[in-house]
Amino acid sequence: MTTEGPILHADLDSFYASVEQRDDPSLRGRPVIVGGGVVLAASYEAKAYGVRTAMGGGQARRLCPNAIVVPPRMRAYSEASKAVFEVFGNTTPLVEGISIDEAFLDVGGLLKIAGTPSRIAAKLRKDVLEQVGLPITVGVARTKFLAKVASGVAKPDGLLVVPHDKEMEFLHPLPVERLWGVGKVTAQKLRERGVTTVGQMEGFGEKELIRMLGRGVGVHLHALAHNDDPRRVQTGRRRRSIGAQRALGSRPRTPAELDATLLTLADRLARRLRAAHRVCRTVVLRMRFADFAKVTRSHTLLEATEQTGAIVAAARDLLAAARPLIDERGLTLIGLALTNLTKDDAIQLALPFDAKPRDALDATLDTVRDRFGSKSITRAVHLGQVEEPWVPLLPD
Repeated sequence: MTTEGPILHADLDSFYASVEQRDDPSLRGRPVIVGGGVVLAASYEAKAYGVRTAMGGGQARRLCPNAIVVPPRMRAYSEASKAVFEVFGNTTPLVEGISIDEAFLDVGGLLKIAGTPSRIAAKLRKDVLEQVGLPITVGVARTKFLAKVASGVAKPDGLLVVPHDKEMEFLHPLPVERLWGVGKVTAQKLRERGVTTVGQMEGFGEKELIRMLGRGVGVHLHALAHNDDPRRVQTGRRRRSIGAQRALGSRPRTPAELDATLLTLADRLARRLRAAHRVCRTVVLRMRFADFAKVTRSHTLLEATEQTGAIVAAARDLLAAARPLIDERGLTLIGLALTNLTKDDAIQLALPFDAKPRDALDATLDTVRDRFGSKSITRAVHLGQVEEPWVPLLPD
């Protein structure tokens, strides 16, 4: 018997920056920033100066003048991620990928074969370092929520086990921001009422938290404060949505420039849909303004689709409707998401029940790009533009 929980949360440390330091020994132990205009990742040496992901490059360099700025190498990060997930798969068949650099692993059935969860976690860290050359932090606990919190506390390059009989002792001193779903607004509401730690929140009843924060958030945080998280590690789970976004910087963008960016996002997402044999019903436009406020606008289509033209049309309508807000507040980030995803063979046919043939242009473009690469053909509006790197993703 063991008092250790069966769930591991494994999270690579400053993933992009760690890959750069791995591949270039001269960068080790030095402050590294990946990305110029916007910080895509920062090494812990750079984070010590206050540099954070998604921060503007200019601000990051002012905070850390001696930082070494390197361009992103998405192919290298994708290959490193695949190698790490191979180690995960060799550890246990129960792996739930969260992103390209983190996953939950269930090792509860391996006690007689491989030992306690803490022993398995230690070996996992050793294998990732030896086989992939990257540091990884692992949290071990009874629930997914607590395992993730443990890995966050243990960073960087650490291992933290939270035994069954020490759960509340571990949780209570932590700031409320450690709980999933507690952002700046929620944290401010809690702090205005004198709630700064998880232990203080646990003293509130569910009804009190609902009155304070609303039903959804109140019920959710009450459960987490008591480590009530029944979710299991799920394998083979498909995405419920896919999305992509582009940081635009502070420079004002013309309608033509925004339209070209929107087309790029829609092209990429529609191709991902078709490659995964899925269709979407809802198109979501995400925007971040110069005052850092964020808004979303969505449109649900009459019929599910994987066709680029239908997605572009819906996205353009959303962007046109948001134009007055953009002109007034300035736009620093634009994103597009496709939700309500289903399999492409599960479409409810509309009268007269004729299955729509696949769009010939989409099919032709997919064929060319699959054979000759994604850069082999593009829209005319993209000619002459500098292609920005795309963040590698888990399979759809």
